[in-house]
Amino acid sequence: MNQNVKKSYQKLTSHYVRDVDTKPYNAYLERPAMVEAMPPLKDKQVLDAGCAAGWYAQYMAEEGAVVTAVDFSHSMVEATRRRTETLNVTTFVHDISTQFPLASESLDVIVSSLTLHYIKDWEAVFKEFARLLKPGGTLLFSTHHPFMDYDRFDVENYYDVQLLKDQWTVNGERVPMEFYRRPLNQIINLTMDQFNLSRIIEPLPTEEFKHLSPQSYEKVRTTPNFIILKAEKPEAR
Repeated sequence: MNQNVKKSYQKLTSHYVRDVDTKPYNAYLERPAMVEAMPPLKDKQVLDAGCAAGWYAQYMAEEGAVVTAVDFSHSMVEATRRRTETLNVTTFVHDISTQFPLASESLDVIVSSLTLHYIKDWEAVFKEFARLLKPGGTLLFSTHHPFMDYDRFDVENYYDVQLLKDQWTVNGERVPMEFYRRPLNQIINLTMDQFNLSRIIEPLPTEEFKHLSPQSYEKVRTTPNFIILKAEKPEAR
C-alpha cells in the first residue's frame, strides 16, 4: 500500500478517534448503507480490512461477531484496540495488499470500508480475500465512486487506473492524500472474477446529514460519492 498514505493516516489518527462517529460523510452517508447490507454477524468470523479507528470493528463485535481488525497504520490499530478492548476483537498491523497470516477458508465475512481506493492492484487483494473466505462467505466493501473522482479531479483517461493527489484540511492543517481511481468496469469485473456479485449500492445521505451540513447534503443527494459492492464466494462444487 502507498507509503505516503500511511504517513498521512498516522497524522489523521487523533482526528478519526475524535470525529469518526459523527463525520457526515461516514456516519450519515456511507455507514448506514454498509450496515444495512451486512449479513447476519452473530458467531461469525469477520475480518475488518482497513479498520481505521475501529467503528466497524466495535459494531460487528457488539452484533456478536468474532472480529479480526487490521490496518496498515500502527496508530489506527492502537485506536481500534483501545476502542474494542472489552470486546471479542483481535487487532494487528497489516497491509491488506499482501498475504494475510490467516488460514484459508477461515472467515465468514470480510468488510472493507473506504480502503480499497488506496490500493492499485485489486486482483491480488480479491484473490486473497477469496482464499480467506469460506464458500458462501460474504465480501462487503465501499470505495470512491468513479464518477466522483472523474468529476472532481484532472483525469487523464477514464479507462486507466490513475493515482490522484489531494489535500485534506483537518484542524487547520493541510494533510496530503493519495489514492487510485479506476473505471466502473474494473470495480465490478475484478469483484466478479472471484465472487458472485449480489448487490451494488450508491448510498444516499440520511436526514441527520441534512441537519448537520445542509449545503453538503444537497450536493451528495444529487451526485454520487461512494459505491458499495456486496458479493459472495461461490459455493464449493
